[in-house]
Order: sequence, then C-alpha cells, then structure tokens
Amino acid sequence: MKFSEDFYWGGAVAANQCEGAYLEDGKQMSTADIKARGFFGGLRRDADYYPTHKAIDFYHTYKSDLKLMAEANFNIFRTSINWARIYPTGEEETPNQKGLDFYHDMFKYCHELGMKVMVTISHYETPLYLVDTYGGWDNRKFIEFYMKFVRTIVDNLDDVVDYWLTFNELNAIHGYAKLGIHKETPQTFYQCQHHMFVASSKVIKIGHEMMPGAMFGAMFAMSEMYPATCKAEDVFACYEHRRMNYFFIDVMARGKYPNYAQKIFDEKNVHLHMEDEDLELIKEYPLDFVSFSYYRSSTITADHFTTMDPMGIMGGEGNPYLPSTPWGWPIDPLGLRYCLNELYDRYQKPLFVIENGLGEIDRFEDGTVHDSYRIEYLSKHFQAMKDAINIDHVPCFGYTMWGPLDLVSLSTGEMKKRYGFVYVDMDDEGNGTLKRVKKDSFAWMKKVIASNGEDLTY
Repeated sequence: MKFSEDFYWGGAVAANQCEGAYLEDGKQMSTADIKARGFFGGLRRDADYYPTHKAIDFYHTYKSDLKLMAEANFNIFRTSINWARIYPTGEEETPNQKGLDFYHDMFKYCHELGMKVMVTISHYETPLYLVDTYGGWDNRKFIEFYMKFVRTIVDNLDDVVDYWLTFNELNAIHGYAKLGIHKETPQTFYQCQHHMFVASSKVIKIGHEMMPGAMFGAMFAMSEMYPATCKAEDVFACYEHRRMNYFFIDVMARGKYPNYAQKIFDEKNVHLHMEDEDLELIKEYPLDFVSFSYYRSSTITADHFTTMDPMGIMGGEGNPYLPSTPWGWPIDPLGLRYCLNELYDRYQKPLFVIENGLGEIDRFEDGTVHDSYRIEYLSKHFQAMKDAINIDHVPCFGYTMWGPLDLVSLSTGEMKKRYGFVYVDMDDEGNGTLKRVKKDSFAWMKKVIASNGEDLTY
C-alpha cells in the first residue's frame, strides 16, 4: 500500500490569485483583474478593491515561497502563465520580454530546488483588451490569439516546463472573466467550448512537433455526484447530469463528440459553427493524460436538477451523511477514489489529481495556525487515492494540493477562505504584512511526502 517511487507530490496555484503586480513590468489588465472583492463578488470596473491586483505578491516573493515548497519536499509545482504578462493586449506582434524572463527565471529556480514544473496555459487570465475589442471565445479569432501566445511560451520556456495543461476547468467556467463573453447563453457557451477544444488540439499538435515526448493534459472540475435517493428518476437524473459534465473530457480525451451531445444541444437549442477540419483535428490530437480537481461531492434529484450552474453542468445538493465545510461543500474522501475509478474506466489514460484541499476559516493563534482539521482532510483523501492506486490499480501519477500558500479565492474574492499549509498575513480588505507562517499542516505534509505517502498518521 504505497505510491510509486516516481509519484509527484506538490502544490498548485494560479497566477491571477497569487502574483499581484497587475500592472508591473509591462503587464496590462486581464479579465481576472476586474473581479471585485466579496462573497461571489462580481465583475466591476468601479470597485474600491480588487484582491488580485496585489494578491499575495508572489511576483516578488516567489523565491522564498518556492523554498518553502521545496522544504516541504515538493517535487512538482503547478502554476499558470498570465497571458496579459506575455502579450499585454493580446495584439502585440512581439511578446513582453520581461514577462518571459519572469517565468523562465521562476521555472528554472523550481528545477534548481528539485521540482518539476506543470504549467496551465490558460487559467482565466485573458488580456482584457482582447475581450473588450473582439468579444470572447465565441469569436473564432480567439483561437489564433491564443495560439500566438502558446507558440511564444513553448518556444521560450520548453526547456524549463515539464508538463502542460491547455485550459483550466472548461467544464466549470462561465461568463466574462473566464470566457470573455458579455452575454452568456447556451449557444455562446458551447460555441466557446468548441473553439477551446480546437485550440487545445492545436496546442497538442505543435507541442508534440516541437517537444517530442512532452505530455499535455487539461484540468477538469470533477466533483463526485450521487443520486439523492434510489428512485429511478433520481438515478437517471444523476446519470444525465454526470454525462453533461463528462461531455468536455469525452471530446478532449476520446477525440470526438459523444453521441449524447446532440441531445444536450437539442434541449438547449445549440447549433455549433464548425470548420471542415475541426473534428479531424480533435480526433488526431486528444489529451495525453487527464488531470482533475476534487474537493467535494453532491447529490442529484430529478425535481431539483441543479442549483448552482446556469448551464446545468456543476451543482447539486448537499449530503446528510457527510460533514461540510463553512462554504457548504460536503467532505467526501471516498468520492475521490470513486472519481479516480470512474475516470480511468472511461478513458484508460494516466490520471493526475491536480487540485484538492480544504478551504477553511483558520484562526491564527500562538504564532501559528493549528489546523488539525486540514490534516485530517488531507490524510483521508490521500488514503482514498492510495486505495485507488493499490487496490483498484488506477494509474494515478501525481497529486498537487490547491493553494499550498493561502491565496485569493477564485469564487469569492476572499482571503479568509484559506487552503494553504503556509499562512499569509492578509485579510479580505488587503490589510496585513504578507508575512508567511508555517501552519501545523506544513510539518505534517513534509512528513507525508518524505515517507512517499506511507505515513498518513495524524
């Protein structure tokens, strides 16, 4: 009951949630930079505070922060490359060299510390100028804007990046910040997704040509789903709901639109515009591996199909048999094992748990955070992952916990929703010293990785 000797242990962040320096060294505004603070704070251009503008200042502190990750025995680090730091408006003919230098220096330093690098190419950091000028991903022009960005970073960073993810959470992204669309309808939403499918396959095509042997994935949000009861209607509703989520991975990992896609499009009055070569490109260049986030599970009923997602992809209700986080997310370690088995049964491709963790309201006392609850959460999820690998023989080759340092929450724009095993002294209004302090979970995580997951005691 152990992990392979070459199993990856690490952490994951997004540039827009940690870097700050939002207008420094040539960078201009991205879509993430107009997300105001507050619980599910919306996109505004007149707010008094935007958490991502300063974030946790990782842009200036990355060396000391990465040293902490190495001290915790990480052997991989995942982050995104902020598109607006490389092409500030998206239309420049030449890239911003300071942006390229920043990422090259950072990734080179990761290797010096003994950590591989996994890059998310697009993590909601589209240049704001592009979407204001051209709309969003429902405009096919975005494929070539994106590909110019991709060719540049692959050409300049191929020597310091080990794994690539083309997009982050296609199955859970909506609206202006993520897709750049001003008015979201099922038609614009699925048209955006099709263009992203094509763009992803184009990335894999040029990536394999330029870097033979390189591995490309994409990140999917994979909360587990259960029927709320054994009523046949609830079971079938859960099945349909699950397929709506799997649709995205089906296209990208299997290389074709699934048969049930037409039912979704018929019900939502969606008519995709495709070019002749699109489907062949998607077929020829599917994902090399499947990476996914797992935070929670939910239950589905036939009469309350979804409560969260206007496109009917994510969502669901709580579970009376499971405890929940302060944000109402059921804590379900067994669901991770279930999810790993589901994914491998369906795709027969290597898997990577790319995000997982516990968002909590931590109390800073006695000079640290005594987060035994986070240790218990991680221990139980690691055991579930170990069971999937050893008992069920699922080929999962790595794990990166979300937010090893506390960072700005994507969904809520808060700092108080903390995931890290390193505390960052900043509050929801941006007040604080930004000092980093190891929580109790830091020493525990260091021990776990040193034992390669054999010692999960807490």
